[in-house]
Amino acid sequence: MKRLVDVAVVGLGIMLSVTAASAADAPAAPAAADKAAPAAETAPAAAPAPDAAPAAGTAGSGQAGSNKQKEGGGPSTVDPKTQPGKSAKEGATWSESRWVLDSGEPTYRISEDGTVDWATYEGFKRYHSECHVCHGPNGLGSTFAPALADSLKTMTYDQFKETVSSGRQAAGGVMPAFAPNPNVMCYVDDLYTYLKARADGALKSGQAWVKKRVAKTKEAQEFEKSCME
Repeated sequence: MKRLVDVAVVGLGIMLSVTAASAADAPAAPAAADKAAPAAETAPAAAPAPDAAPAAGTAGSGQAGSNKQKEGGGPSTVDPKTQPGKSAKEGATWSESRWVLDSGEPTYRISEDGTVDWATYEGFKRYHSECHVCHGPNGLGSTFAPALADSLKTMTYDQFKETVSSGRQAAGGVMPAFAPNPNVMCYVDDLYTYLKARADGALKSGQAWVKKRVAKTKEAQEFEKSCME
C-alpha cells in the first residue's frame, strides 16, 4: 500500500513539473487595457500659411468674390450724372436717377474701365435673386425657360414689362405673373437694364459684380424703400 502511495506522489510531482515548464515557455499574456501601449505618434498637421489669399470667386466677408472687390471693385466715386461711357444708343441722358433714352426707356451706362451704373448692377443682383432659377445664370436660359439675353435682342421695353407683370404661356411652359411681387416689380426697370446690356453684348457673363459700379443715388434708395413698403 505504501508503495502505491509513493508512486502516486512521484507521478503528481512529474505532472506539476511539466505544467510549470509549459507555462514558462508560453507567450506572455497581453497587457491589461489600462496599460495598453500608446499609439504611434503622428506628425502634427502643418499650420496654414499666414495671410493666405482666398481662392478666386470665394466668399470672404459674405459677398461673393470679395477678393475681386478688393482688387478694384465696389462703389465708385464717379458722379452718376456725368459718368462717361456707352448706353444702348447714343444720346442717353440722366433723368430721375437713371440713364434713359429719348423714348424714356431705361438704359445701361458702362465706362471703358468697366464701371457700371447702379441700375445695371441692381438688375444683376435682382435677376440672380428672383429669375435665374428658371432663366439660368446671366440670362443664358435653361431647360425650364428661354435665354433672356437673347429674348431682349428683339423684345421691347413695353413687352418686357407686360410679360413680367402678367406672365406668359408658351408651348414650353408657363411664366407666372409677378405683378403681386414687389421683389420683382420694384426693380423691373433695373432688370430690363441689366438684361439689355447682356443682350447687346455690353456686359459679359458674370462681369457686373467684379467690376466697379456707381453707387446707388439717394433718390433711387428712397424710391426702393417706398415701393417695398
